[in-house]
Amino acid sequence: METAQAEVASVNRNDEYSFTKPARDEIVLVAGLGVDGDMHAGVHVRHRSRVRVDPTQPNLRQVHLIHQELFTDVAHKGYEVRPGDLGENVTTCGLDVLGLPVGTILRFGPEPHGEAASPPAPDGGGTGPASHARAGGTPDGGALAPVLAAADAATLNEPTARAAEAVRAAIARETAAEGSRGVDPRPALVVAGLRNPCQQINTFRSGLLKEVVGHDENGGLVRKGGIMAVVLRGGSVRPGDTISVELPPHPHAALEPV
Repeated sequence: METAQAEVASVNRNDEYSFTKPARDEIVLVAGLGVDGDMHAGVHVRHRSRVRVDPTQPNLRQVHLIHQELFTDVAHKGYEVRPGDLGENVTTCGLDVLGLPVGTILRFGPEPHGEAASPPAPDGGGTGPASHARAGGTPDGGALAPVLAAADAATLNEPTARAAEAVRAAIARETAAEGSRGVDPRPALVVAGLRNPCQQINTFRSGLLKEVVGHDENGGLVRKGGIMAVVLRGGSVRPGDTISVELPPHPHAALEPV
């Protein structure tokens, strides 16, 4: 069930390794891979620091989202940050991305009604601007199967292992839902975890890192640098698109760094 709506403020992509990502008129999500033409798209980890440690790790960081409200907060501290400056692919507005539980499904665009929701395709795939941009609708994960296979083959830390299982559970929920309501054609992500802010943020703006990493009232670390997701269903995403939030069943698990 959809529980909230927000909006896309900006979409950003870079075909070169760079901390920042230029704003675009649209980006195209590719199921199981990430943003078409973005350096961080792929089945296995693409962030260079992660590749140096273990290139066999699954890429649960295919799409990076940051809430625009963070930029407003740091502006009060004297830091000018624009969409894409911190390397996110999707800048959101009106969505508490950090408060989402792992396994949340985010859909982009208006909710389909009536015939707009197509029946399941014979091969379990969905619809999209191209055949390679379809998300899996089969129990083995479809387009996300290679990512899950990489997770099964790699040695994962506990947060990453939990994130991979949450992605697997979200695929199973989507498969079950398609059997009853048909295929929802909207581009969709599964939220996998938190971005772990790094020293590059200080390189971009000296002193900014301390505003992106804080502590809660109990002294626990709070990471404000956005969230990471994998692509469940492909398609185009543009500024102004609505974002629909589908929470996983209770009990909800908080996001951890992936």
